[in-house]
Amino acid sequence: MCKLRYATSDAWVEAVMNDFDAFLIDHAAAEKKASGMAVSMLSHYPDRPELVKAMIDLSIEEMTHFREVVKIMHERGLILGADKKDHYVLNLRKLQRKGSDVYFLDRLLIAGIIEARGCERFGLVAQALPDGMLKNFYVAIAESESRHENLFVDLARNYFSGDQIDARLDTLLNDEAQICAELPIVAALH
Repeated sequence: MCKLRYATSDAWVEAVMNDFDAFLIDHAAAEKKASGMAVSMLSHYPDRPELVKAMIDLSIEEMTHFREVVKIMHERGLILGADKKDHYVLNLRKLQRKGSDVYFLDRLLIAGIIEARGCERFGLVAQALPDGMLKNFYVAIAESESRHENLFVDLARNYFSGDQIDARLDTLLNDEAQICAELPIVAALH
């Protein structure tokens, strides 16, 4: 499990609540990209059956989330926006090391960290929303992200020693905290 080392601020929650429509549009894009990432993983590692199965399931679940967010958007009169670069994810990907095995480990762990951050932030959104359908939706999304975080770390344990995972995760979590601390506060997931 990824124990995040940077706590998202109340100012971020306030920004999201003040422009929830923009947050929804960004959330939809994030779910679509997460589904694409899962398909990319299974395409790059077809020789790892447990990963392939997990990524098929994940891609379907993330696309289902995408569909659900788009439905909420349409009910609010919103349409999808053009995909924007996610500087949080781009900065995390810059941390991926070269070399087949270490790249694979980093890819799994960074995916787990991204899911952990999503879990934290969707949970904060759920707490801030009034009781109702939207709150229930974000509670469920946060729970889903929690499972995904564990999925990636568990997959890493199939291929790497606990010591390798723990050491690299320690470094990546420190780096992720620094990246988060430098992010602008906007009504977006990252």
